[in-house]
Amino acid sequence: MSSPGRTVPEHLVLDGVLTAEQAARTVEGILGVQRADGAIPWFRGHHLDPWDHTEAAMALDAAGEHEAAERAYLWLARHQNPDGSWYAAYADRPDGVDTAEPQDAGRESNFVAYIAVGVWHHYLATGDDTFLDRMWPAVVAAVEFVLGLQQPGGEIGWKREADGTAVTDALLTGSSSIHQALRCALAIADHRGDPQPDWELAAGALGHAIRRHPERFLDKSRYSMDWYYPVLGGALTGADAKARVEERWDEFVVPDLGVRCVLPNPWVTGGESCELALTLWVMGESDRALEILRSIGHLRAENGMYWTGYVFEDRAVWPVEQTTWTAGSLLLAVAALGGDEATAVVFGGDRLPPGLDPGCCS
Repeated sequence: MSSPGRTVPEHLVLDGVLTAEQAARTVEGILGVQRADGAIPWFRGHHLDPWDHTEAAMALDAAGEHEAAERAYLWLARHQNPDGSWYAAYADRPDGVDTAEPQDAGRESNFVAYIAVGVWHHYLATGDDTFLDRMWPAVVAAVEFVLGLQQPGGEIGWKREADGTAVTDALLTGSSSIHQALRCALAIADHRGDPQPDWELAAGALGHAIRRHPERFLDKSRYSMDWYYPVLGGALTGADAKARVEERWDEFVVPDLGVRCVLPNPWVTGGESCELALTLWVMGESDRALEILRSIGHLRAENGMYWTGYVFEDRAVWPVEQTTWTAGSLLLAVAALGGDEATAVVFGGDRLPPGLDPGCCS
């Protein structure tokens, strides 16, 4: 599929969501924010964080922009802390200045873990073993940092403070994202013939905590992410996943507008809507996923990027920002529905080591 100035893969064209020209403009929007050093802030002049940076890089790979995505991952490798972590937020810098000035020196476990998802996605999109070899030490260090925060019940502590103090309270969304990351890290290890049995045990214990022990996590049930992330992260599957999504569908989904971020606020957000669409696709419900993606067309800006959210009682965009991660989540959801293999594998789990059946340890 072609559009003026850029060609996009056919899997980024989805009826009622993106034309080829619209997809190209969205890709160009993310590329236009990416710095010369590879970093991808929320938007220029704003901070970047490792999770959203990786999400945007994955979207670039889904769009065939592999060189730009690789530069994003190499930025992470260059700026990884000696303990394997990254800071929670970094200041934006002018192009030509390859430094990483922290704005928030805390180190959040799910932010650190997500590199494994991005690196495996990039490899699946490119088949580049040299890249995988180069990034493997960064993935290993990141996983070891994260598992240093795992609690006896399997859940993962939220973060380390700037002074190194461990915050052992666990977030269900964060731990569910880490569950996906551990599965991807194990897939990389399996591909390299470098087994990591301790990681397998940790992933099994984490999945069990997510499925069977909600009391081990802080109560954030007002947030839609806590509703769908156990499914998106692969811990809940089958009938359990279906029951969880159906239970609170009417609370969070606003017909024709998208998904609420947090109850009871009359605020739908693009990122949560796209992640729910991915969750539905993982469950095999592509029709409902498509319906959700079509419902957020009102968030698309003229330049091809997406507004973060919309307060429907006020009929107002809020906040007034167009974030790379919102656009990135849309492209990834479209890619999954469109049949992009790399995106399908990292979210659908088609290439996970056999020892990590999501039903284990239940």
